[in-house]
Amino acid sequence: MRHTYHEVEFCATKVALGLLSGKWKPIIFFHLAAGSLRFTELWRAIPRVSKKVLLEQLRQLEDAGIVERTVHNGFPPEVTYQLTPKGAELAPILHRLDQWALTHIKGTVQIS
Repeated sequence: MRHTYHEVEFCATKVALGLLSGKWKPIIFFHLAAGSLRFTELWRAIPRVSKKVLLEQLRQLEDAGIVERTVHNGFPPEVTYQLTPKGAELAPILHRLDQWALTHIKGTVQIS
């Protein structure tokens, strides 16, 4: 089936993948798919990301409705992040994509 230029220009898959584009977003998603984490736990789980970049990526995921930020009262205030129901719907899809990549891309991509 052929698609028109307009259909290709607005590709829903492109939009969906755009929500998770960025060096750290898939890794953030991977960690949050296992459950909610405090900011410092998430930051320690991804040792090469700066706090500034992690916060930016989390805000973008929050703006997209994928991640939810919760502030718990206390001193100092504790901030946790978790997937929203919309984000949780992505988990099995991304898990399947991960399995596909492990099957078909072995040895063809260098990880930096």
